[in-house]
Amino acid sequence: MRIDRPTLQGRFLRRYKRFFADVELDDGTVLTTHCPNTGSLLGCLKEGSRAIVRDSQDDSRKLRYTFQAIRVGRAWVNVDTGLPNAVVFEAIQRGRIPQLTGYDSARREVKYGANSRIDVLLERGPEDRRERCYVEVKNTTLAEGRVARFPDAVTTRGRKHLEELTAQVALGHRAVQLFFVSRADVDVFQPADAIDPAYGAALREAAAAGVEVLAHAARVRADRLDLGPALEVQLPDAGTLEAASPARGRSRGTRPASR
Repeated sequence: MRIDRPTLQGRFLRRYKRFFADVELDDGTVLTTHCPNTGSLLGCLKEGSRAIVRDSQDDSRKLRYTFQAIRVGRAWVNVDTGLPNAVVFEAIQRGRIPQLTGYDSARREVKYGANSRIDVLLERGPEDRRERCYVEVKNTTLAEGRVARFPDAVTTRGRKHLEELTAQVALGHRAVQLFFVSRADVDVFQPADAIDPAYGAALREAAAAGVEVLAHAARVRADRLDLGPALEVQLPDAGTLEAASPARGRSRGTRPASR
């Protein structure tokens, strides 16, 4: 997906009050930018790291610039949670997620369940036998070595969404939890049990009930954010969870990325 606003680069100074981030541009100008991420951004906010900000070109905004990405090691990490859903939707429309092809229609932000909205609703077939696939997208920036994890902070909302997806499976529909990992330096995905064990347990329960779990890395550039390769999804028992890599193979208790 192309970023349709101009971007500037500089160095990250600090994040505060959750939604504010100061970035010093290469010309020495310090901007207070909007940080569109409610998570902790654990491991991503090292002072002095290279950063990308986006110019909204809207002087009426309280904060004209948006904190878009930060350099972590050798990888750019997207921190704008407003972008991944659009990227996933575009990828589905272009047939880039094999598990989600073959549907007649795709819609975003459709009301369902108990006062929820599904990120993407896929449908096919005649009206009286309409097949539905509910796709919930979760953005994550957290990585430990080559292992991507979610969440980076306790999320009751995330558990609620898993319950909603499980309910749709019980009604005979497909449901997919897709983790959009906003970086390219990872190979596998595991839940962050050390941060939110309740979410890890809920994810395993949802998967056991038939919710499909997918994960993809991302290709992050200043002017583009695109869906990257599929990651192996591992859901080992919480008590034996450990960082894994493809070189070590699939261990007991793991689950493939698709059914």
